[in-house]
Amino acid sequence: METEVRMTKLASCAGCGAKVGAGTLACLLEGFCTHEDPRLIVGYDKADDASVYVINEDTAIIETTDFFPPIVDDPFLYGQIAAANALSDVYAMGGEVKLALNIMCVTDAMGPDTVREVLRGGYDKVYEAGGIICGGHTISGAEPIYGLAVTGFVRPDKVLTNSGAKPGDVLILTKKLGIGILTTAAKGGLVDQGTLDRIYAQMATLNKYARDVMVKYPVNSCTDVTGFSLMGHGYEMAQGSGVSIHFRTKDVPYHEEAWEMANMGFIPAGAYRNRQYAEPGVRKAVDVPLPLEDIFFDPQTSGGLLFALPDQYAAACLEEIKTVAPDAAVIGYVTERGEADLILE
Repeated sequence: METEVRMTKLASCAGCGAKVGAGTLACLLEGFCTHEDPRLIVGYDKADDASVYVINEDTAIIETTDFFPPIVDDPFLYGQIAAANALSDVYAMGGEVKLALNIMCVTDAMGPDTVREVLRGGYDKVYEAGGIICGGHTISGAEPIYGLAVTGFVRPDKVLTNSGAKPGDVLILTKKLGIGILTTAAKGGLVDQGTLDRIYAQMATLNKYARDVMVKYPVNSCTDVTGFSLMGHGYEMAQGSGVSIHFRTKDVPYHEEAWEMANMGFIPAGAYRNRQYAEPGVRKAVDVPLPLEDIFFDPQTSGGLLFALPDQYAAACLEEIKTVAPDAAVIGYVTERGEADLILE
């Protein structure tokens, strides 16, 4: 679709690269007075993807929100990607999407048609997810922002968290890395249209389909790889689970074009925040080229699921999940807690 204004030019940063760093966020929330409720089985204190509140023995509510500035110029595609990214947190908890509320900031440069197309993109993905957009809130401001507040359902005994990985587990990642680097380079016109079409399609793909396969297996832990990068989200999983996570660097899927762009210096600011946050917990057992390290710390927008399950189920799960997520791969394993949170091998 043609639009009168390039949406990415209206924002100072793009997609999940706009997220406040994980370490900074933890400091900002430290010491707040909050009520305790035994039915709140996952809260923000656990650095997980969403909160979970138990209603009864059959039903728990998943609550999450996510929004960000434009990462593409096409407003419909922007709406799709922002919605897919927000819905992902529900899938990372093992749940199903039920309700959503629009969150939107519009600028004077956005005409009514542009605003409508962003919203239509969001509705398109929530409809695909089987959920309902039932309202929302819109303001005027200096930069465009769009996203969703999402409610999902899950059985309390089926909740997946980022703190349940166990020694002996195998790690599967369902989407390729390199999105932040490539969208940064795209602002300078250095990424070909075929590559852009591929990464746009990946970002707009719901994690619903990978989740639907994943929950058939005895998964111990799950998170989605978004703004805090593979390393940041892996670091949180390792710390929350009290284990060491080993990433086999040669097995991690990434868009090959991202290597060249990283080598040229097209690194989003969020990658440096992610490195500052997670690098103290990393040990390198092999030499890792700097461009590949940058890809591992790269903030992803609407990235894939990273989940841990017992080794004996990994082959069957991967074979089935590749039918809906062709780039999925086994990228590592989990051991008893050792000298580091993350080990690159």
